[in-house]
Amino acid sequence: MKILIVGATGPTGQLLVKQALDKFYQVTVLVRDPAKLHLMNENLTVIKGDVLDEATLTNALNGQDAVLSALGTGNSLKSSDLMLHAVTSLIPAMKAASVKRVILLSAFGVGETFEQANFIQKLIFRLPLKNIYSDKAKADTMLCNSALDWTIICPAKLTNGPFTGTYSAAEKLAMKGMPKISRADVADFMLRQLTDDRFLKKIAILMS
Repeated sequence: MKILIVGATGPTGQLLVKQALDKFYQVTVLVRDPAKLHLMNENLTVIKGDVLDEATLTNALNGQDAVLSALGTGNSLKSSDLMLHAVTSLIPAMKAASVKRVILLSAFGVGETFEQANFIQKLIFRLPLKNIYSDKAKADTMLCNSALDWTIICPAKLTNGPFTGTYSAAEKLAMKGMPKISRADVADFMLRQLTDDRFLKKIAILMS
């Protein structure tokens, strides 16, 4: 299978690339700074460019079977509408390249998942994460309204813990305390969606 990964130099993105290569996928990554991608593999193609450039994105998508996005703002609490701009470029680029399948990493508490959050989580989502979550919500809504075969992944608080392979995934999950999940487990779940249609055109909430 041939896949394009965007957001590949981030902490979750790098795990996504590594796990995809471990599964012997043909992986293409579109990155602004290839030096930040500390991986080399005969099945890895690195394209230098900006995901917000629709022409570059379309070129990277040609011949791919699916695209996975682990885009994010890192430690910044300002979104600069990154996700909205990225999805605005992604939808027409995928149409132009005749690629239908897209798996997008969002976050628990974004959009309709906010109603499932507990009191403490809602305070966090409404205050320090308000700007980032607003951007993600707009992007998620745009993707949901597209004709693409999308899956949106909304993990609980991300950690740098090890891969466990044991986690819960559902459209609704009971939230107690401050649930977490490792980035490695999130990457595993994202890749599993390439061959599983359980969450096709659905939002999947993840937690350990």
